Amino acid sequence: MTEPLVISIDAMGGDHGPSVVIPAVAQALATLPSNVRVLLHGDETVLNAEIARCRGLAERAEVRHAERVIGMDEKPAQALRRGKGTSMWHAVEALREGRASAALSAGNTGALMAISKLILRMSADLDRPALVASLPTPRGFTTFLDVGANVDCDAERLIEFAIMGEAFHRAAHGVSRPTVALLNVGSEEMKGHEEVREANRILRLGALDLDYRGFVEGDDLTGGVVDVVVTDGFTGNVALKAMEGAARFITEELKAALTSNLSGTLGAALAKPSLRRFRDRLSPPPAAPLLGLNGLVLKCHGGAGQADYAHAVRVAADLARSDISSEIEQNMRRLPSALAEQGGQAAEGGV
Repeated sequence: MTEPLVISIDAMGGDHGPSVVIPAVAQALATLPSNVRVLLHGDETVLNAEIARCRGLAERAEVRHAERVIGMDEKPAQALRRGKGTSMWHAVEALREGRASAALSAGNTGALMAISKLILRMSADLDRPALVASLPTPRGFTTFLDVGANVDCDAERLIEFAIMGEAFHRAAHGVSRPTVALLNVGSEEMKGHEEVREANRILRLGALDLDYRGFVEGDDLTGGVVDVVVTDGFTGNVALKAMEGAARFITEELKAALTSNLSGTLGAALAKPSLRRFRDRLSPPPAAPLLGLNGLVLKCHGGAGQADYAHAVRVAADLARSDISSEIEQNMRRLPSALAEQGGQAAEGGV
């Protein structure tokens, strides 16, 4: 008999809560193998009422009552102080206790990062987790991180992200030796702030055994120039949100143009399957894993609708079946000695 694969879900998190999460879970499970099950954390009365409306979900779901919910506007420190007993805390705790293979929440990003770090701890002496997104390109996907977990990053954090991103891309997208670059305001070595230039200098020395390609610019993110692009969480989040806004604008403008007259409407009806693929291709990634933890935690968009949340559940199941955690940990363990070695070489060479 196939071992069950359990996803632990903060069913109260996000802008919509159980009214979207529960139907989305049912939609996702209908397309996933029968051994995939879910732990749903939240108000059991509310959750059971939503489950009753979804055919077949009760047989594959277990509800764990949580009395409280972390607000979307709570600061991470506040969330840590009052986190115990919340649906988010319980969802992550199930991962630490071995009752689940992945945890998923659409709740407060800062709170999820802080609670996950406290409960699961960091892997291989890392300092902070990073949020990663997979951006569509003509070649497939670009792994982009950090997209919001760490606003301020020094050179060492950027190098950690480079190793995490390379390991994630290999595990998630099957590329044996991903290419890596740092996001900058130009490709020239002298451009950018000191932290990104210092990270570039260390990565150029080569002891981390990454296929490092130097700097890339913002218009390279969706060009497929490299497999992994690394930046701080402030820049990454702004870039991701700008791309999401541009995608919505293009989609709405195309829709308006195609429905402005009868001939356009008829043409749009004939092209509907192609237009749907176009929309899906431009859609933002539904779930961003938090890399660097001793466990697999994924953050779904707070405003995710049913289709996006269902996609996030499927992503969680796919990553839980992969060897991503051990892949990342194995790569992380060479970071401290490599940084020490490179620091010594840089000092000797006057770099």
